[in-house]
Amino acid sequence: MRFRRVLALASVTLVGALLSVAAIAQTAAPAKPARVAQAQAAAPAAAVAPTAAPLKPGDATAGQAKAAVCGACHGLDGNSSDPQYPKLAGQQAGYIVRQLELFKSGQRPNPIMLGMATPLSPQDMADVAAYFAKQKTLPGIADKTLVSAGGKLYREGDKTAGIPACMACHGPDGRGNPGALYPHLAGQHAQYVQQVLTAWHSGQPWGKGPHAQIMLTIAGRLSTADIAAVASYIQGLHTAVPAAAPASAVAAAQ
Repeated sequence: MRFRRVLALASVTLVGALLSVAAIAQTAAPAKPARVAQAQAAAPAAAVAPTAAPLKPGDATAGQAKAAVCGACHGLDGNSSDPQYPKLAGQQAGYIVRQLELFKSGQRPNPIMLGMATPLSPQDMADVAAYFAKQKTLPGIADKTLVSAGGKLYREGDKTAGIPACMACHGPDGRGNPGALYPHLAGQHAQYVQQVLTAWHSGQPWGKGPHAQIMLTIAGRLSTADIAAVASYIQGLHTAVPAAAPASAVAAAQ
């Protein structure tokens, strides 16, 4: 009987000890509050680097300030006075952005433009392009002795030489095709157009995409005389603006 009492007492003592340990464990590690659990669940997501802000449409107002440095060569309004530098006024925004990307990547080699384009962010490019796209191109004058030959190449091409009409891509008025990134040509300096066509004729591409090959093929079939003629015609190409009606005619109509 004495042995049974001792065994029972030991059992009670052991159970009490186990209950005490459980109580201590519960006190040391209380249940996590809902806010703590939520914070820990969100911690991995917060540790992920934030993504870049989406590119906004080009802002012409912001682009005007950013384009001020471009004015030294291209003119403050995009109408360059030096014919070795292209006019940017009225050029399609998408086309300008694409060329800046090519300059920045080095796919269109040009030491000056590499330095100008390298610090530009995609948003900077979009803003600058939007500003120049809103400016008006000042028309040029074509050489009368080259108008006939240049106009024929531009409007009809030369089937015997495999040269398509320029207006097939750039439009009859030279405004180009924004969707296909075919540039605005009307009013561009003849000297600039001539030097670009000559470079393409020599096999110097702009970039590595399909667009880079189109003009290489066409320019390669142009003669020196063809290049001079079509460049001059493009310089004088512009959209006809109807003359203002005389005041007397307007008064009579009213």
